[in-house]
Amino acid sequence: MVWAADWEPPTDPKEYAEHRAQWDALAARCAQWFGRPEAGAALAEVRNDPRPGEAKPGTDELLRRVCAALGVPAATVGASSLTSPDGVADDGVPQGAVRVEAAPPSGSGSAPAGGSTFRAVRALVLLAGFYLLGVVLLAVLAGIDVLVASWGVGGLTGKVVIVTAVLAIPIVRGMFMLRRPQDDGPSGVPVTEAQQPELWAAVRDLAARYGTRAPDEIVLVGEVNAAVSEKSHLLGLVGGRRRMYIGVPLLAGLTERQLHAVLTHELGHYGNSDTRLSAITLRGQERMLRTIAHFEERAARTRGREQARQEERAAKALAKGRKAKEVDASGAGITYRAMAAIYTAYARFYLRASHSVGRAQELAADQAAVRLAGRDATASALREIPVLDAAFDHYMRQYAAFGAPARLLPPAGQVYGGLPRFLSDPERRAELDRLRSRLPREQRSPYDSHPPIAERVRLVEAAPADEPGTVPAGQDRPALELLHDRDQVLIALEMATLSPESQAFTRVEWSALADPAVRLLLAENAAPLRSALSAAGAEPTVTALLDAADEGRLPAVAQGLPEGALHAGTAALAGLALAESGAAHWELTWDQGVRLVLADGTDEAEFGSAVDALADPVAEGGSAPDTTPLRKLLASA
Repeated sequence: MVWAADWEPPTDPKEYAEHRAQWDALAARCAQWFGRPEAGAALAEVRNDPRPGEAKPGTDELLRRVCAALGVPAATVGASSLTSPDGVADDGVPQGAVRVEAAPPSGSGSAPAGGSTFRAVRALVLLAGFYLLGVVLLAVLAGIDVLVASWGVGGLTGKVVIVTAVLAIPIVRGMFMLRRPQDDGPSGVPVTEAQQPELWAAVRDLAARYGTRAPDEIVLVGEVNAAVSEKSHLLGLVGGRRRMYIGVPLLAGLTERQLHAVLTHELGHYGNSDTRLSAITLRGQERMLRTIAHFEERAARTRGREQARQEERAAKALAKGRKAKEVDASGAGITYRAMAAIYTAYARFYLRASHSVGRAQELAADQAAVRLAGRDATASALREIPVLDAAFDHYMRQYAAFGAPARLLPPAGQVYGGLPRFLSDPERRAELDRLRSRLPREQRSPYDSHPPIAERVRLVEAAPADEPGTVPAGQDRPALELLHDRDQVLIALEMATLSPESQAFTRVEWSALADPAVRLLLAENAAPLRSALSAAGAEPTVTALLDAADEGRLPAVAQGLPEGALHAGTAALAGLALAESGAAHWELTWDQGVRLVLADGTDEAEFGSAVDALADPVAEGGSAPDTTPLRKLLASA
């Protein structure tokens, strides 16, 4: 086996698969050799931080660096003494591997150090450069003013000063954006230790076991996410008030043990001596991106105002019978775009330089979760979160917010409280199981410090298996059971996250949520076909539509409709006619979503077939439409 894998991954799919397998196997061996799961993360960090001009390192050099990253003393054993047919000695150590003399206690919370600290310091210097960039640009503009003034050309001096002043405005704004305090994070419900003793006890226990300070606040939010923020000072060198955000959808979809893994990962970003610098690095990324976004936002706003002004002038000119000038606002906001280009170029350089710091921190936080919550809980949580995120998005759109167009919401507390019912439905569980069986394929930006989920799962699963009996009794229960007074918490979360307009919506039972919203949607879908029928001199009803089809006039009626509008309009007119006669209604089911229920017991699929028989032949330009099935359904009403 080739343990000294290629420095750069090959492009051939088969070669890449072999290359990936080699690194995964080496990561697993690292965890076993050192007796510490984070050894795999340390190897990944070393692997992803090539040194300028360096040749591909062999296994001996790689393992030596892993030892340095972990702070473990080591002694080299010659490759010749470890030779075996597959390159692995009888004791399971690859050829030329570094022998570990002593491993630190497995409960240690330290993450890879040494090289990561150096890279964090390097990123800190580059971050300071970003702050100084505005000063340098202002100095350059001032220098231009002084130089032009020294020439003694009064008219030119005045023009140059005006130009440099215009250029200086976005620079100064950008500098203030860098100093602007971070926002307060997502909206949510702060909970005290008296209100949620079990949740606080779990967080405090994890923080103590990891060796970091527990958060000062816990805020429950309406997202599939957990995070820890700290209002630090002096660029992050001095710690401040720490706040933990925990998504209620996470609590609804994870077990208590899986939640421990997620929370440990977040606490892991603050649990090491070198992490303060790493945290500065990540905060630097956030501030750079915010500054660039500010420039782009200002440029877009200026361009929008200029375009509106030009359009208004053009409209006035046309109203007076004059030729209007072409609207062109491309030059508006150019100073902000120019500054954004300069800052973006520097930010790209910084993000690339700090990439390995963030990546190593993420992998080390994963390994911290393995130590405290267990390998299986950590791996399953990583697999679960993308699935839960997709499920929550579908739930919010197709269930909780489905009645919003009709100004309806489910009962108080059920906007988020209905998610467990959705997740526990047998049909939905089967769908989610299929999603869990395959890891997501993610297109990652070169500036994203988060390794792909699939890679993180592979590294976690390469750690030693959990010891039997390591999961305390009761920690496989749903994490939502940690919350006391759950209904009141869910109601408070709605009040904190829903807009004032949404909070004024009428609350109805789940069973009454779908029908008014579907009717409103069908009225919108029917509008184009109703207009076409009226334009053809017919009544905008389903009966007139059937008559036009039988008389051969439907192709002419549908001629100007957008693609798909005839089918959608036919279904809408027929459905509304059935609903208005009391022969049909729509209900929301946990296994199927919105479902049409016909009073005579006719299957929903039969209704769809009747619509197809009328609309499809016309849309396809083939045989004559068949109105019999739809007339039969309507007659039964």
